[in-house]
Amino acid sequence: MNDDIPNPSAELSTNGVGPWRGKLPTDGRYDPELLELGDSRNVIDRYRYWSMAAIVADLDEHRHPFHVAIENWQHDMNIGSIVRSANAFGADTVHIIGRRRWNKRGAMVTDRYQHVMHHPDVAAFVAWAQEQGIPIIAIDNVPGSVIIETFDMPRRCVLLFGQEGPGLSDEAVSAADAVVEISQYGSTRSINASAAAAVAMHSWVLKHIFPLP
Repeated sequence: MNDDIPNPSAELSTNGVGPWRGKLPTDGRYDPELLELGDSRNVIDRYRYWSMAAIVADLDEHRHPFHVAIENWQHDMNIGSIVRSANAFGADTVHIIGRRRWNKRGAMVTDRYQHVMHHPDVAAFVAWAQEQGIPIIAIDNVPGSVIIETFDMPRRCVLLFGQEGPGLSDEAVSAADAVVEISQYGSTRSINASAAAAVAMHSWVLKHIFPLP
């Protein structure tokens, strides 16, 4: 284990906290209303009572250099869960391709703290990635894909996911710099889209945050 990486402690207040007790802090990151009324938000203990702007600013200091992109042609219910995972794993930005509207219920309000960018179509998204010099890594079990467990995941990249069921569009697959799939050993053809996204993001974390010696 890398000694430079602290072992995260268990969160102590998963159900929120009541009004601040004792002398009020003077740190500008704290929200006066939350201090007075309590904080029931879905945030880690470190961010209790902080204003939303202060949390976003702090996250911006620590976000990882990978992005997440999702095709949104069918108003997929998984998008919210993928946004939530992107926040949990410290993704730089989530990119929504296609429909601007998406179901936010599964995000559990994490979209307020996560940068989200919209692209009207695959061509616009690809143009953005090329302008930024960021390789597109498509995640789908299609012919020609390589297994993610052996793939040399770039540190700076954008992980591209498709819709539940049909997966990525042919245009998206063709535009990718690489196409990788997650190894499976059961009878099902594919795993849930949001589960696949979480696995792929964690694969990036394992390679670049916890590299093997």
